Amino acid sequence: MNCANYQKKSIVLALTGASGMPYARRLLQRLLAHGVCVYLLYSQAAQIVAQQECAWHLDNDIAKTNKDLCKEFNTTPQQLIVVERNDWFSRLASGSAFTDAMVVCPASMGTVAAIANGLSDNLIERAADVCLKEKKPLIIVPRETPLSLIHLRNLTHLAEAGASILPPAPAFYHHPQTVDDMINFVVARILNHLQIDETNAVKWGCE
Repeated sequence: MNCANYQKKSIVLALTGASGMPYARRLLQRLLAHGVCVYLLYSQAAQIVAQQECAWHLDNDIAKTNKDLCKEFNTTPQQLIVVERNDWFSRLASGSAFTDAMVVCPASMGTVAAIANGLSDNLIERAADVCLKEKKPLIIVPRETPLSLIHLRNLTHLAEAGASILPPAPAFYHHPQTVDDMINFVVARILNHLQIDETNAVKWGCE
């Protein structure tokens, strides 16, 4: 399966082993709701965090995960494509890939370091490397605090290479009432940077 003939945007969404999996789950839901074709990648650590933070089971069997997620989000395998993180034959490993952008959410500091230094040891890192070299949007959603000098330097390397660094920092000017409100705010910011208009997003100065 691939998005080559899909008429709307195609986005690579990578989940890594940092806290913040509710952001990733909501982002996936909203991308699909906007009709975006999503290539989903996840690390082994991401599987553990997803289960711990929101009882979200991402199976080692990607075919099973693909089927389960299509059912969960009421979509098709043509729109949501789960890709194995070591599938070097995947189109995502090549600059010829038909994708518009990539989001790493949440982004662990290990993944940030690997991408910043061009390691490409797995498909998540390689797909991000492809985005940078092909000048496609790469959004990094880093989840760590406090940040060490090493973390800051790696994030700076990525920003200098063309990535957008978008920490999951919810605002409070819209008076959020629930955790969902704060999650939705961050997800809307990510969507905006993908040039996807989240119509329900809270915007400063807008009634």
